[in-house]
Amino acid sequence: MITNEPLHLEALSRTEKDELIRNLWADLRDQRSRRREVEQRLARLERRTAVQGEPGRHLPAGLETSGTKKTAPTAAPPSVEIRLGQGLGFLRSGVVIGALVFAAIVLTVDQGIGWYQSNRLEQKRLNGLKLQHAAFADLFVELLRVAYEPDQKSYRLTMAMKNLDPAHPIYVMLNPVRVFEQSGLVWKEVPARAAAGQASGVVKLTDRHTYEVVFEPNLKDWTELMPGYMHIRFDSNRLISQRSEPDDDILERSDRNYVYLKPHGADDEAIRKRMKYPGQPPVYIPMPPH
Repeated sequence: MITNEPLHLEALSRTEKDELIRNLWADLRDQRSRRREVEQRLARLERRTAVQGEPGRHLPAGLETSGTKKTAPTAAPPSVEIRLGQGLGFLRSGVVIGALVFAAIVLTVDQGIGWYQSNRLEQKRLNGLKLQHAAFADLFVELLRVAYEPDQKSYRLTMAMKNLDPAHPIYVMLNPVRVFEQSGLVWKEVPARAAAGQASGVVKLTDRHTYEVVFEPNLKDWTELMPGYMHIRFDSNRLISQRSEPDDDILERSDRNYVYLKPHGADDEAIRKRMKYPGQPPVYIPMPPH
């Protein structure tokens, strides 16, 4: 049914638009066919009049207008203009635009989170490498000496820590040093304690720090690897950080030092003869790690 109401193309579906175009083309072909038919009838009438010798007559009013009469409504049909991207009008919908904006925001946030996490992991890796360098390369641990204690049964161990990079402090938590004495093929722990006046806690190391341990190797069946000397091992454990209040940036370092230790009251002359050692046998002889 044809009406004079304006046609809203944006409200039509793709199928309805296609149907409208087909109808308009059909109407156009029908009008052209009618016009050709009228022109042919007019030509036949003119030829007939010329044969009969009659002057040309005016065509009846109905015939004159029949060729231009249109079956379409009096109102001119709306023009159809097909433009590139006309079918994308739905993109102007607020819901669609909102959804696209939301998707873009989600994508941006996701990329930002990924970058942040990757950056944090890389920063954590670099901090870990710096801490390892500080704990193992910049921190130098040294056994200074082992001496007799006046009680004729104990010894005093003196050790030192040095920060080789004073511009970057190292925070060290010292755990008690453990002392072991070899008996047969096994190591047995012997009593050890921090020397008097040695405060425990975290040491801020910018240069050099010394600490002492008193221990008593009390085994009777100790192993004699070197004539006249006990075989002693010192185990020291440290927690290291580059911050005074660390979180998870803490590294553990363990060191072992070995010495040959001369017992209290040892016979120095017998040791010299057995070892062919010139001079006074020392209280301790340091050994490389093993």
